[in-house]
Amino acid sequence: MNILLVDDEELQLIRLENAVKKVLPDVSAILRYTNPVLCLDKIENTKIDIAFLDIEMPKINGIQLAKRLKQLNPCVNIIFVTAYDNYALDAYRIHASGYITKPVNEQKIKDEIEGLRYNVEMPKTKRLQVKCFGNFEVFVDGEPLKFGRSKSKELFAYLIDREGAAVNVNELNAILWEEDKKSYFRNLVADIQKTLKDVNASDVFIKRRNECYVDVDKVYCDAYEYKHDNPDAIRAYRGEYMAQYDWAIFEA
Repeated sequence: MNILLVDDEELQLIRLENAVKKVLPDVSAILRYTNPVLCLDKIENTKIDIAFLDIEMPKINGIQLAKRLKQLNPCVNIIFVTAYDNYALDAYRIHASGYITKPVNEQKIKDEIEGLRYNVEMPKTKRLQVKCFGNFEVFVDGEPLKFGRSKSKELFAYLIDREGAAVNVNELNAILWEEDKKSYFRNLVADIQKTLKDVNASDVFIKRRNECYVDVDKVYCDAYEYKHDNPDAIRAYRGEYMAQYDWAIFEA
């Protein structure tokens, strides 16, 4: 699902983008523009599912922009975001899906998403959010996940880095500990299992005999999204990848 955000005020655009991301964290792509003319030029061949449009903008206002978007895709959901309430009739005439008055907040976004005029395939929310850019961190439902041991977290980071490939204890000995610590490995596995079980996310981590891996389909990861050309993930990368771990190398 592709979402378009257009507002000629950068601060308002940032506020809108942050609210949309919190309501729809797993959306495929968020396209944002402060220039409506440039927007039309860039998205002409892109299918937009939901467009959040400011109304009072220079050169092309939100109503005009919405009409052009509907010419490109009659089933696009238009949601106007404006500081004024005197455009409701114009919005109704072009069959807009929603109308939000500023200031924007998550609840207003959520209310309009739930009442879309045209059906869209909503992304399935992945409870486990993994941040690899900068320092490695794991979140569940937006809250930081606390591992019992720092090495458990590092082991989980290494599995995320391997993108679903099974890792055996010998490889982990060579990369993470540089000595034979098979009994230590079992303790770390137990800690990861308990940590994930406590937040009802046990299915993310798979253990079999002397190897383990993560189910990448149950994880939202900025590094994975980067490799799938997600614009938000591309913007988030600043050259640091799992910065606290010496073994971590990201091939951008």
